[in-house]
Amino acid sequence: MSDSPLSLTITAQDGRARTGVLSTPHGEVEVPMFMPVGTLATVKTLSPEELHSIGSGVILSNTYHLALRPGADIVQAAGGLHRFMNYHGPILTDSGGFQVFSLAKNRKIDEKGVTFRNHLNGDLMTLNPETATAIQQQLGSDIMMAFDECIAYPVDYAYAQASTERTLRWAKRSIEAKTNAQQAMFGIIQGGEFDDLRAWSAKETTQLPFDGFAIGGTSIGEPKEVFSKMIQAASPYLPEDKPRYVMGIGSLDYILEAIRLGIDMFDCVLPTRLARHGAVMTSKGRLNIKDAQYEKAFIPLDDACDCYACQHYTRAYIRHLYKADEMFGKRLMSMHNVRFLIRIVEGARLAIKEQRFDEYAHHVLMEYGDDRGFNGHFAV
Repeated sequence: MSDSPLSLTITAQDGRARTGVLSTPHGEVEVPMFMPVGTLATVKTLSPEELHSIGSGVILSNTYHLALRPGADIVQAAGGLHRFMNYHGPILTDSGGFQVFSLAKNRKIDEKGVTFRNHLNGDLMTLNPETATAIQQQLGSDIMMAFDECIAYPVDYAYAQASTERTLRWAKRSIEAKTNAQQAMFGIIQGGEFDDLRAWSAKETTQLPFDGFAIGGTSIGEPKEVFSKMIQAASPYLPEDKPRYVMGIGSLDYILEAIRLGIDMFDCVLPTRLARHGAVMTSKGRLNIKDAQYEKAFIPLDDACDCYACQHYTRAYIRHLYKADEMFGKRLMSMHNVRFLIRIVEGARLAIKEQRFDEYAHHVLMEYGDDRGFNGHFAV
């Protein structure tokens, strides 16, 4: 894995926040970046062309779900994920570890891996470093993730230590199972809420020949101060020349804090999930499109937004669509919400280049109504 298919060039830095360009086999993308989640080879309700139009770079798909349906062999026969879903940009695949631990029933964890019954039909399955890597190679993603255990919050120290040590052993097996030099692989740092375990996991994992590193086990119910501590305990050991990824964050406060601490990549299903429930992220805060006050609101979802939905449709019309259970309304809100987060991160990149990131983050959160002392609420 010495000849990495990825390269990262940092072009500007403001404190620990940084911006630059990540080169992948399917093009160059700017960091930091928000990555939309396409669990089943689709970002819900949005086409690849629409994703491109709103500035999407890397998107995610999921090993566990695609292995169940349609099956990795079918995706491989189609020519890999890029051809299967007609997405021409970079794709990252999760190892499936989080889904096993959050969805599977009656799971058994041991050194070999995880045995469980899948959530669709109850069939007995096994996922481990070797099978997770093999499936991801069939999928043909640009970036694969090493198989790990996402430690629950809260959990006792003894379990967290045993799990973190096992995740490191699984990381080594994931590397050994990797045979495609054209695919990158990221290692995942675990450790729960415990600073010493996070530091140990980061030090040990970064000694392995991964192409990038993720901080896992975050945004699973821990207080925001603990979230920040998890990153701060690991980040001193992350190489400057490799991409850094915090998994599963989609709220503005978490994203901006991660950027402040030097993180390059983050993902979440939040924007499309909110849209399906009628919630819209705007520069002035979140709104519920179902509210009666929007019945005659002939204005965009967000005056500050440049997305297709905001340029062509009104809150009143989108409210009508949602109330009538018309899918077009959910599509428009999904498009807007994803674009909203991408646009916020675009602004962060510019602010880093202009050496004003903290000011920018404070302003964004204050306008959104979620400013609880940026640079003070998190810093611990």
